[in-house]
Amino acid sequence: MNPRIESLEKMLDGPRDGALLRFSLGNEYLKAGDPAAAGKCFQAAVDRDPNYSAAWKALGKALNEAGDAAGAVAAYEQGIAVAEARGDIQAAKEMTVFVKRIHSLKNS
Repeated sequence: MNPRIESLEKMLDGPRDGALLRFSLGNEYLKAGDPAAAGKCFQAAVDRDPNYSAAWKALGKALNEAGDAAGAVAAYEQGIAVAEARGDIQAAKEMTVFVKRIHSLKNS
């Protein structure tokens, strides 16, 4: 197993466990080519911090890569709402583009 993933997993359920740890672990799983595991981590991150727009964006990406286009759109739409409420306009714009791409691929 990837040593970075192992290291992060050892911290789960400990004093440092939180949205950032789950987000970091999700990114490592994405890099390792495991979008399903990454999606679980990103979902755990937004469960811990529903205002974490970067985690919503990453959750959408992981779900889309895992073949769950509808789930990805739902995650992106939630992420857009969170990003706009926080003033994170760039993240909202990026997620809007990702939603449009998913819809255009579905319709082609």
